Amino acid sequence: MDITNQTRVTEFIFLGFPGVLHLRITLFVIFLIVYLLSLMGNTLIIFIVLMDITLQTPMYIFLGNLSFLEIWYTTATVPKLLDICLSQVVTISVSGCITQYYFFFSMGATECILLAVMAYDRYLAICSPLHYSLLMSIRMCLRFSAGSWIGGFIAPLPPTILISHLNFCGPQKINHFFCDSDPIFKLSCSDTLLVETLGYTCTSVVILSSFLLTMSSYGYIVVTIIKLSSQKAQKKTFSTCASHLTVVSIYYGTIIFAYVHPPAKHNFTIGKVISVFYCVVTPLVNPLIYTLRNKDVKTAFRKVLARKILLLTTNMQRI
Repeated sequence: MDITNQTRVTEFIFLGFPGVLHLRITLFVIFLIVYLLSLMGNTLIIFIVLMDITLQTPMYIFLGNLSFLEIWYTTATVPKLLDICLSQVVTISVSGCITQYYFFFSMGATECILLAVMAYDRYLAICSPLHYSLLMSIRMCLRFSAGSWIGGFIAPLPPTILISHLNFCGPQKINHFFCDSDPIFKLSCSDTLLVETLGYTCTSVVILSSFLLTMSSYGYIVVTIIKLSSQKAQKKTFSTCASHLTVVSIYYGTIIFAYVHPPAKHNFTIGKVISVFYCVVTPLVNPLIYTLRNKDVKTAFRKVLARKILLLTTNMQRI
């Protein structure tokens, strides 16, 4: 397309969720409460893991990484979503939009890889308990954690570089509440076939490979659980894995629906609703699922809380 006589767009306008003011205010309150609970829940997990030495094991180091990731993952999109709910017009610069795209997909890819690593960790702990400490040492755990972050931030880099070279001549309205891939491609006046193909290939490879690895690990775990002679051991192990599978099902189910498809026409209204689940809901569900039924975390929380109360009481007595 000839763009020499067309005006370059310097900023985009988010359409968000259309509706009357009281409906948007209701959505604002709901999203704000979920966002704050997500921040507090994930921050609390990080605090507990750091403060209690008994939780400084591979399983909880991975959980701390996941909580830290969720804080930034939801922060990449929700503040702008809250602004959209209250304001008539919310804009973002083209460079800011591309930056948001990169960090959102980077942290999304990191979460996919990290969930696969956490499933592999549980596979080793349950299927090879005698060799677990050797196969998943603290050093190996840190390597897996670092690899998840590095791999996650490298994966969306090629399509992001190509997107930064696209031309945007108008219209400038993004039919979404954040800079997702499909709305960006739709607004470009350049040929987007290459970047769309590369983008969908990268996301599909990361999502499907990590999903298959995760489900394979849990498949072996289920087989091992069935072989356990103790019914109590079966119940305890299956309870933990069922909680993890709940998180995996919610997260992978929504992102596979949203991103694992060839370039085509999309229903952006359905896309926005689906996006709420993996942008807003999942970061809150993770700390709840991984801690509410975890005795070690609850015990550690009570110990940390008791120490803080004792310290506070001692300081007040000195005053």
